[in-house]
Amino acid sequence: MGEQVGFTGPLWEWGARDSWYFVTLDDEAAEVVRERPRPPRGFGSVRVRATVGSTTWTTSIFPSAGAGDEDGSYVLPVKKAVRASEGIEEGDPVTVRLELLD
Repeated sequence: MGEQVGFTGPLWEWGARDSWYFVTLDDEAAEVVRERPRPPRGFGSVRVRATVGSTTWTTSIFPSAGAGDEDGSYVLPVKKAVRASEGIEEGDPVTVRLELLD
């Protein structure tokens, strides 16, 4: 099993694309991700297994926009099926558990 981190953040919609929703990792969770050695992947992505409530799925987290420096955070995409099954909407606090797979 990979290293796990947990955090809570608000669900937000990406302005450039309708219906794309994300949660931004808090500073502590982002630091764990940054410090863990892993093979390079496209766009700086990191493969994860995410759990919100009773829903678990495999996806990738991505460096947040403008995170070209080492202190940037990451964003977790939250697909429609997860939002629907967990009853979460834009602005709601979302508690996430991530297992780092890379």
